[in-house]
Amino acid sequence: MDTVDKKNSILIIDDDRFLLDMYALKFKAGGCDVDVSFDPANALEKLRKGASPNIILLDVVMPSMSGFEFLEAVRKENLAKDASVIMLSNQGSQEDIDKAMQLGAAGYIIKASSIPSEVLEKALSIAKERKK
Repeated sequence: MDTVDKKNSILIIDDDRFLLDMYALKFKAGGCDVDVSFDPANALEKLRKGASPNIILLDVVMPSMSGFEFLEAVRKENLAKDASVIMLSNQGSQEDIDKAMQLGAAGYIIKASSIPSEVLEKALSIAKERKK
């Protein structure tokens, strides 16, 4: 008999409110505890104050700070050490994917080629693989 995994907690960071709401609904329906942030600086503050999601879903292109800059800050400040950081972007160049992985991302999902249920499935799968 399989043991039940503890509930996944996810922090979703995206400057597109429509997508943020859509992914939040999808992950909540998938049984996750969901927190969202429209602004990466606000998300960094949440982490600095002790938020410890086990998954961070992060857009790459945002106005105040890129997803790469956010990830660099998270790593530099040693925040959310146990979180699987997954980039979620329409930027799908190999250069961007390589950069994300070099910065310590656990995965990279291209928005345009994944419907929300696939994003949920891929994110949970990446986090589960990382736990092993």
